[in-house]
Amino acid sequence: MTYKMFFAGSGGQGILLMGQMIAKAAMYEGKEVTFLPSYGPEMRGGTANCTVVVSDSPISCPLIYEADAVIAMNLPSLTKFESLVKKDAKLFINSSLIAADTTRSDVEFIKVPANETAISLGNERAANIVMLGAIVSRTNVVKMESIEHVLETVFSGAKAKLLPLNQKALMTCVK
Repeated sequence: MTYKMFFAGSGGQGILLMGQMIAKAAMYEGKEVTFLPSYGPEMRGGTANCTVVVSDSPISCPLIYEADAVIAMNLPSLTKFESLVKKDAKLFINSSLIAADTTRSDVEFIKVPANETAISLGNERAANIVMLGAIVSRTNVVKMESIEHVLETVFSGAKAKLLPLNQKALMTCVK
């Protein structure tokens, strides 16, 4: 099994963190994984994207030309990268920030109100973790237990106070 994912949004939305967490969870499960980040010089507010490839066998190249799942956290990302989703694959959008629908009829289109859900939990910055829960539950690329383990390591030490909020965020859009 090889699963190719592409995450896109603007800097500050936690795009790279989502990709890193899936990559770390895959490594925790003993899978082969690549993580390739890309971001503009602005960091917060600029463009950010990353690719994650998870496989049971060695991965020859971290670049992808077709994705099993594309995650778009803002409208420019949907516009630019929806063509990357291969036929019958998954296209996740942050419906809190994207009112448009996909132009594709050959993909599974999944709307996740990530920002609205995070706000209802008390912190809009948890929108990426809301989306992460939706992704993991609908793709099974890694086990939810592995993501929960990674979440505990990411939100430890000085960030430990954020763990309960992010644990709730992870489970809100789980199907």
